[in-house]
Amino acid sequence: MSRNHLRFLAKTVLVRNNDIEPAYRVLDRILRSEKFLADVKRHERYEKPFQQRQRASYERCRRIYNSEMTRKIEFVMRKNRTNPFPR
Repeated sequence: MSRNHLRFLAKTVLVRNNDIEPAYRVLDRILRSEKFLADVKRHERYEKPFQQRQRASYERCRRIYNSEMTRKIEFVMRKNRTNPFPR
């Protein structure tokens, strides 16, 4: 099984009472959270090597920024605890 198909191995969306709108919204949310639609759009056209490097660099910087912000927010939120520095 290829790597791309592993993401959909356990994805099941239930349709209740033949009402597909809520199921479609759930499926859309799942695909957006896994960035599947962005991958499909990106593969529609050829991506030049400099664009690949630019995108990879941007995604790397964004991941680093998000992890640092999460770490800083968690640190700031510690002051509200009764014991700010638990052991």
